[in-house]
Amino acid sequence: MAQRYRITHDVIDVNAVAALVSHPDHGANVVFIGTTREMTKGKRTIRLEYDGYEPMALRTLHQIGDEIADRWSGTLTAITHRLGTVPVSEASVVIAVSSPHRSAAYDASRYAIERLKQIVPIWKKEIWEDGEQWIGHQLGPWNPVQPPEGGEGDA
Repeated sequence: MAQRYRITHDVIDVNAVAALVSHPDHGANVVFIGTTREMTKGKRTIRLEYDGYEPMALRTLHQIGDEIADRWSGTLTAITHRLGTVPVSEASVVIAVSSPHRSAAYDASRYAIERLKQIVPIWKKEIWEDGEQWIGHQLGPWNPVQPPEGGEGDA
């Protein structure tokens, strides 16, 4: 069986990651592709460079998958993160989630990217036309481990 959690230095094959969660009983498949954007806060990005502690990164990617399986029963997750240089428009991370129903797939996908930024030891350096900077904490206002409001109903 193919590994659903990977760290790579190569271009990510989105279809291959999505295929890892294909299941005949799942009616929802969500694929999130995090790419290098050209403009960030008015600065032109040339490329991103990622570094990470690979053994721990793999362990925490597996941990995220386990957390998702516990929280959204029956959901499958695959995550591939790229290290090294990632040019504009190329993917640095691909997260694929499948579930019997769409609400769980959407929720689990968002949980995966937010949790990844929270616990996976991968660091990003933004390279602009006029400088560079390592970017640390990337969490937004949403806390992925906070219990959802109003239950976990499914559409």
